[in-house]
Amino acid sequence: MTTVYPFNLHLGPLNLTGYGLMLMVGFLTGGWLIARELRARGWYHEYAADITVAGVIGGVLGAKLWYVFATGEWSSLVSRGGLVWYGGFLGGTAAVLLNGARLKVPMRWTLEVAAPALPAAYALGRVGCFLVEDDYGVPSTLPWSVKFPQGLPPTTAGTLAHDFGIPIQAGVSPDTLLAVHPTQLYEVVLMTAAFMLLWRLRVHRRATGWLFALYLMLAGAERFLVEFVRAKEDRLGIGLTLAQVMALGLVVLGGVLLAKWGSGEALAPGEYLSSGTK
Repeated sequence: MTTVYPFNLHLGPLNLTGYGLMLMVGFLTGGWLIARELRARGWYHEYAADITVAGVIGGVLGAKLWYVFATGEWSSLVSRGGLVWYGGFLGGTAAVLLNGARLKVPMRWTLEVAAPALPAAYALGRVGCFLVEDDYGVPSTLPWSVKFPQGLPPTTAGTLAHDFGIPIQAGVSPDTLLAVHPTQLYEVVLMTAAFMLLWRLRVHRRATGWLFALYLMLAGAERFLVEFVRAKEDRLGIGLTLAQVMALGLVVLGGVLLAKWGSGEALAPGEYLSSGTK
């Protein structure tokens, strides 16, 4: 078991957290992967920047609004925290697709070229969650479990019981620091594997958009499984968390699209994607 402290980089008056740093790295890496794929196809690689900027704006706004609607904490709109992945995914997807429609890029091509970049960026973002000690798991005695004395919140017995409703063994002091599952790192490993698979399959003979459908299934399955050992307070009466219900929705949607786009010809990319002409 390891005790981990948050990573903060102080540059004069600027305080850069591990999450902020990895979020930036994640978006830049995603944009670089998309640009690389566009160049390989001989298409207008600047569309990667269009996707990245729209993804950042829509993703952050969507993540903030989801958190506000879920908690009622309007102050989180101007705070450093208060981000929910599903809100970010929906907001980012909407912004990217709307911008693509403005440029007359076929929606399915936008989804196709972005598919491998999404799990790569997500994995890097989860490294950031680990560095700020957020989104961790339930108590564990496994050798690789970790203690977060300055976590968000700290992994003390009292905090885990109060904030997440986790039952604590009788006689344990509320101030006792407990080791938990490093679920952030579980997601890093699983989504890195998803990226490697999607990157390997990006040249395929199926219809345009098939790769994104596969991404939806992989991302949904990953989140569904990891949620079983995450410290969460939003478990529903059926024993699942809200995130797991959303994850099942992604798996179903991905399966439907996978079947629909399992065969067929590739779409024409359109003028902007092929030459940069609006």
